[in-house]
Amino acid sequence: MSEPVMKRMNIRISGLGGQGAVTAAHLLAMAANKMGKYSISNPFFGAEKRMAPAESYARIGPEKIFDRGELVYPDVIMVFHPQVITQQKSYTAPFYSGIKPGGLVIINTDQNLLSDEDQERLKEDNVAVYNFDATTLALEIGKTELSTNMAMIGACMGVTKVVDLVAMEAAVQDRFGKRYVASGGTATLDEAIKKKYAKKEQLLQANNDTIKKAYAMSEEWAKTSSYSPVYYETA
Repeated sequence: MSEPVMKRMNIRISGLGGQGAVTAAHLLAMAANKMGKYSISNPFFGAEKRMAPAESYARIGPEKIFDRGELVYPDVIMVFHPQVITQQKSYTAPFYSGIKPGGLVIINTDQNLLSDEDQERLKEDNVAVYNFDATTLALEIGKTELSTNMAMIGACMGVTKVVDLVAMEAAVQDRFGKRYVASGGTATLDEAIKKKYAKKEQLLQANNDTIKKAYAMSEEWAKTSSYSPVYYETA
């Protein structure tokens, strides 16, 4: 039986300022590097303020990646906030614009936010939709809504297997456990997260616990869904 070969996976993250969308893309890219894969992550936003639209992109694959900028044709879309859909707080409209056939949409919600038309359009392209209540999980495990991005990272990993838990734990250690220098709103968010915990070790543990729980929950969802990772092809 032929072994699966990795293709490139393009991930677009749509959220609002202050949710850590940029950090999420960066962590996915860092984890991919630790597994020997190539990756690029970059943000796309206007006013760098809380609750303003924010997008970020992670490109991960087996070969060097040279394209940057806006990711028009994603394999996976992660929606960090319901208002991306309900109020079109997004630079991409509709939010699923450009998604490839057989793709995946992960939405941070505990209810269906899609119109009948949206559901039909996604069904036509065999796009799987996973409604995952990341914020509630973040509050339960990470004890703060600021861990929502960690829950969304875990959900993406559990379904797609684009990176593994060992690599992500190492990426989280590098991002929050060492003297990583961020800029602008990302640096402000980093400091807000760190102030939630008395010790750096508690922050790292909370982040990793949130990721692992989301991973396990999403791995179970994937077993009953029609989605299969589009970054694998048979050699």
